[in-house]
Amino acid sequence: MGAATLVAPSSAFGQRRADLVLRGANVFDGTGREVREIDVAVTGDRITAVGNTLPAGSSEIDLRGFALAPGFIDIHSHADLSLLVNNKAESRIRQGITLEVVGQDGGSIGPWSDAGFEDTRNRYRSSYGIEIDFRDPTGFLDRIDRERPAVNVATMVGNGALRGLTVGNSDRPATDAEMSKMKALLAEQITGGCIGLSSGLEYTPSGLADEAELVQLATVLRGTGYPYASHMRNEDDRLLGAVEEALHVGRLADVPVQISHLKAQGQRNYWKADAALKLIEQARADGVDVHFDRYPYTAYATGLSNLFPSAYRTGGNQAFLRRLRDPESANRLEKACRDKVALLGDWNSVQISSTGASTAWARGGLLGDLARTRGVEAYALTLELLEANGGSVGMIGHGMSEENTAKILAHPLGMLCSDGGSYAPYGPLSGGSPHPRGYGSFPRLLGHYVRDSRALTLETAIHKVTQMPARKLRLQDRGIIEPGAFADLVAFDPATIADQATFDNPHQYPIGVPLVIVNGVVTLREGEHTGDLGGRGVRGSGY
Repeated sequence: MGAATLVAPSSAFGQRRADLVLRGANVFDGTGREVREIDVAVTGDRITAVGNTLPAGSSEIDLRGFALAPGFIDIHSHADLSLLVNNKAESRIRQGITLEVVGQDGGSIGPWSDAGFEDTRNRYRSSYGIEIDFRDPTGFLDRIDRERPAVNVATMVGNGALRGLTVGNSDRPATDAEMSKMKALLAEQITGGCIGLSSGLEYTPSGLADEAELVQLATVLRGTGYPYASHMRNEDDRLLGAVEEALHVGRLADVPVQISHLKAQGQRNYWKADAALKLIEQARADGVDVHFDRYPYTAYATGLSNLFPSAYRTGGNQAFLRRLRDPESANRLEKACRDKVALLGDWNSVQISSTGASTAWARGGLLGDLARTRGVEAYALTLELLEANGGSVGMIGHGMSEENTAKILAHPLGMLCSDGGSYAPYGPLSGGSPHPRGYGSFPRLLGHYVRDSRALTLETAIHKVTQMPARKLRLQDRGIIEPGAFADLVAFDPATIADQATFDNPHQYPIGVPLVIVNGVVTLREGEHTGDLGGRGVRGSGY
């Protein structure tokens, strides 16, 4: 296919020879337009020319037969501090991810109190030998600039972090003075480059904020274009009310909305996926700038404590464990837990993903099978695991439908996320049995949902992981292949790209991604990590 040659302005790059020319790839530029077989030139950290038969570069890579796209943007990532533990970001860069949007579910990296900072610093120093030398999200971005991991990082600010610092874990409304402090802290972080406000309303302390508090806080974003991103208050029996709340916050605050990992949990709620999509479509038609994201799996990941109502988890893990032991509340908690498991299916719908060392035998196991093997009742084992680990146990819940997953991923207002962390099959990030989405989300979209089941076209899928999230976050020079854009690029083979990670064996890299470039730095070449790292903190423009 023919294409005119487009070159970045000479005032920016002069007439110097390109550092790198990528030859003959089938280029998906991120806009959703049809593929073009063209060359792409890179100089420094920018794309400098796009077109046919570009002049020779200092270095060249033949990509004939491969697809070339902008680097993938994970709009809902939990990589965060793991990027300091292993800055090669193995499970991320090998998917083609070049930008992580962290600070999700109300739980950003600060701002911390003195006690919160000391606790985090001591944990990372003793567990990983990592020194934490920042106290808030903008400080984390500065550390990313110094660390230069394999991937770029942008961050939101979590309402849970703000509430934890000002109100604590108390289940009460914020006072006027506390509200003013939270708004001032949020404004300071937005001015420093953060790109939105997140909430995690199934967790504490984020979920202790009522709708009015969320609206007040979200008004700080007004005029910036940055979104209020919400892990909603409920994703099963009360899903539709939770969607309405997220939309209402956006309407009243007059800010964009990003609904995090949209789903309908439990077979009795599968029908609600269509109803939720209709609510979102109507809000969009009424003028709300609303989108959503979703990972390409039918299981979610959370804490085992989330089998219990959030009202009983206020005050932290020790308060929650006391309620589990208290005869006054124990029966109510057991009934609620059993109802939640029945919603998912049975005890084997719950898979243990992470524990402390003393209960490492449970990692990766299905709760029903583990209970039978140990000769105990499943609820009793749940309590045993929570007690042994101070309330902190990771779980995977198998509870969504494949049909709804494909429908949500293909919807015009939907984007892809991993909702996962950064891992590697070696070293300190190889422990536990994490959700495979941390290794396979983006290849799974392009392999399973595009190539195999044809739920959406390749052009549409690429748009959903590149320009679409970039525009939502107002990052105009990422997520697109055009002169002047940052040289975040991924080459892949549409015929073979696939996830390899499974729920039973999650620590496996995907296949079909031979080349990833981050800010002009070739970090993955011929499928192997080069060790050259080009990531940086990505900041918004503030007010």
